[in-house]
Amino acid sequence: MATRFLTSIFKKKSSSKKSNGLSARRPQETKRFREDQINEGAFDTVIRGTHPVPLNSITGSVGRYQDFDNRFRIKKHVPSERLENIKASMRIGKRLPPVKLYQIKNEFYVLDGNHRVSAAKEFGHETILADIVEFIPSKNTLENILYREQSDFMDKTGLTQKIDLTELGQYDYLLKQIKKHQDYLWRITGRKVSIKESAQDWYKTIYSPLITIIDKGQLIRHFRDRTLPDLYAYISFHQWERNLSRKYGIGIDKLIPKDMEAFRNKMADMKEQQYPELQRDITAFVLINVKAKSEYRIIDKLFIHSEVKELHSVHGDVDIIAKIVLTRDMLSSDAEIIGNFVHDHIRGISGVSSTQTLIPGYSKIRTEKH
Repeated sequence: MATRFLTSIFKKKSSSKKSNGLSARRPQETKRFREDQINEGAFDTVIRGTHPVPLNSITGSVGRYQDFDNRFRIKKHVPSERLENIKASMRIGKRLPPVKLYQIKNEFYVLDGNHRVSAAKEFGHETILADIVEFIPSKNTLENILYREQSDFMDKTGLTQKIDLTELGQYDYLLKQIKKHQDYLWRITGRKVSIKESAQDWYKTIYSPLITIIDKGQLIRHFRDRTLPDLYAYISFHQWERNLSRKYGIGIDKLIPKDMEAFRNKMADMKEQQYPELQRDITAFVLINVKAKSEYRIIDKLFIHSEVKELHSVHGDVDIIAKIVLTRDMLSSDAEIIGNFVHDHIRGISGVSSTQTLIPGYSKIRTEKH
């Protein structure tokens, strides 16, 4: 399962198209719950309890889709007295009961409380309290299977924070991590810890710190159509499940311990701003040969790049020596980053005949005191 994920993470994820619906819906109406329920085959239900719901996720209505437009503004033919009364209650801060919503995947449909939703949207509220019944999609599209895996994972762990993965089977891998963490908590506390307690601690002390480090390192740009949680699964699997040598990314070993609980303990004493960076600076010297009488023009063109720290016109076998300092992440090689910069910003300059790159193996720099 995980091995297949590691080999496929570099491939572009297949896209799935959403059904067009049983019948065309006029664009000015809210979405119709019944249509989407049938399109998704969503008939099995789970009661999700009472939670705040983002208003921009409420896109449809169960029975009153004809009375409101797609921004939940009431239409002219519908009496507005009830809406005005609700708006008056909201202005004086009167507490209103939760609305009742049906959920299909990430969209919500109003069963009861259309006017409250309309008023809350008009007032610019971001969320509304709702009693939620979720309808689970049954059609076996990739999107639906992933959604069911995610829903099952959240039910078992009690986590309310969404973790969006794009590869099948990875929620099982995360659940195994949490169960291992549960065993660890039993050992260090001397008491039985529930899977839901373990999941909360895992999310706070392991998952969130590593996600933050990955995000700060901007590694996501290497993985098209993937998510930060995908990279969490990829990196944590390499670090904590396998012990394979890597051609690239070896610097990660110095920042992220090979043991999950060792990583947790390392992060425990750190604030977020102290988390290690998955980036480092690399220095290289580029020896450049140019056509006659073009040195100064080329030096001017090179010096506009902030990565170019020094430029020297010299006599001998080369014409210009450039010192460059680049930043790379831990999934790239020095040669790859330097090679791309030289190709993109040096070799393409008119008048440059050839280049040779030198990467220092060992450096000792004198720091002058003032």
